[in-house]
Amino acid sequence: MFKKIQNYFNKKKLEDKKYTYLFEKNTDNEYVCFDCETTGLDTVLDDIISIGAVLIKNNTIITSKKFVRFVKPKSKLQNESVKIHHIRECDLSNACDIDVVLDEFLEFIGNRPLVGYYLEFDIKMINKYLKNKIGITLPNKTIEISELYYDWKMETIPQGNIDLRFDTLVKTLNIPKLSKHDAFNDSVMSAMMFLKLKNQPKVRI
Repeated sequence: MFKKIQNYFNKKKLEDKKYTYLFEKNTDNEYVCFDCETTGLDTVLDDIISIGAVLIKNNTIITSKKFVRFVKPKSKLQNESVKIHHIRECDLSNACDIDVVLDEFLEFIGNRPLVGYYLEFDIKMINKYLKNKIGITLPNKTIEISELYYDWKMETIPQGNIDLRFDTLVKTLNIPKLSKHDAFNDSVMSAMMFLKLKNQPKVRI
């Protein structure tokens, strides 16, 4: 109910009506799992440098329907971030402006629910650009994988200390380990986690 009210006012702030499709009800049983790599971890001062996303339909990850884009940042890449994602400034020399990438990203996700691991950070990063561009924040439903995992583990170890680290989820759910801190690979691994959890009998989406 809260999300419905929030989106009612969110839609009123929409400055470009061509994006009204974002507010339409999704009935296709499709999801988009996405991840961002950034210049740092400050959602106000840092910038997105890459976005990776993949389409999930029913119980299948459609890797042919993928989104991989590099973005030219306005802020400087931090050394600690480069050590993690291995994306250097020279790798972004031919990257696109965030406005172009954002248009393509919105077209890719449409009105589908968004899935991710610690998705709040990625949503905040997208929203800071989106609000400046068209006056709104993402209206899509969001599904946090770590929350699904927590609820699932609570069935077996109530009141226990549940490890929510990415590597732990990969190992526990028996997910193939791809190269980490690549936005697309992280999206694919997160999508596999989501499907494993989604099909557990007591997990609610």
